[in-house]
Amino acid sequence: MTRATLTLIAIFWLLAASSAVYGWNKATHMAIGAIAYHDLQTNSPQTLTKVVSLLKQHPYYQTRWVPLMADLKVTEQQTDEYLFMLAARWPDDIKGQDPYHDHFSWHFINYVYAPTLGIARTDTTLPTGETILQAYELNRQILRGNYADSSKAVALCWLFHLAGDVHMPLHTSTLVDNQFPKGDQGGNLFKIKVMMSSQTSNLHSFWDGMLLGSDEFSSVDSLAHQLRSEINRSRLPQLGNPGIVAWSKESFLLAQDNAYRNNTLQPGTDQQGNVLPPDYVATVKPIAQRQVALSGYRLTDELITGLVN
Repeated sequence: MTRATLTLIAIFWLLAASSAVYGWNKATHMAIGAIAYHDLQTNSPQTLTKVVSLLKQHPYYQTRWVPLMADLKVTEQQTDEYLFMLAARWPDDIKGQDPYHDHFSWHFINYVYAPTLGIARTDTTLPTGETILQAYELNRQILRGNYADSSKAVALCWLFHLAGDVHMPLHTSTLVDNQFPKGDQGGNLFKIKVMMSSQTSNLHSFWDGMLLGSDEFSSVDSLAHQLRSEINRSRLPQLGNPGIVAWSKESFLLAQDNAYRNNTLQPGTDQQGNVLPPDYVATVKPIAQRQVALSGYRLTDELITGLVN
């Protein structure tokens, strides 16, 4: 083992995570909420009624959400769907704005992908505080426990959101190598360009906004209907894998194999991102679509289990 490798290993074990990490963009989180809304309409209308009623006890409902829904000028049913959308994006909306409810480390887990060291393990993580796995279980317990409805409404929003985040591959991984000895922060430091003429961005941001840029109700609802039509439950055998730990491991494999392309994808610099391979977008977009649909269906199942059984 070389001195450089030993140094990298030593740095690796001393790491602490830093900098902002975001999951799917707000519009995509809203689409996940909309998928769950329509899925509950079909599979458990009684659960849908309970979720809507509970979300109306959220601390932000009267002061923040009611005005937004009033401005939307849609039907009552669409207003309930929009409430699901707002719930799904709420943990991102409050980042840096609401210290009591905001929890930075809850959005991700840093399973280590260090291919030059032969490490790609879900029992090896960088220290970040409470992870998405712990946060999900905590909020499940609140939802099922003897807590005030306002607390349960907050927990619901976190479950909506974290069900989305854990299905975003770069929310479960960090690349560790000589260029990123402290990790690439889920692709946030991995500089890329979509095309030669594009501005330098990062891999995480690319995955964030791959499916949807607009957070307008009609655009979000359209994506939700499209994904439910094209990727129905019968096409997702993974739905049989219960629990967020299993979901996070699925995402980690997708990060290795597809986001990072088994360490063949090369990052650029802050000044000059490396152009993505010509087939990259066409290859990974269906994966992102499947993950979003899967997260919406799994959220539905979680809500039915948590509020009915």
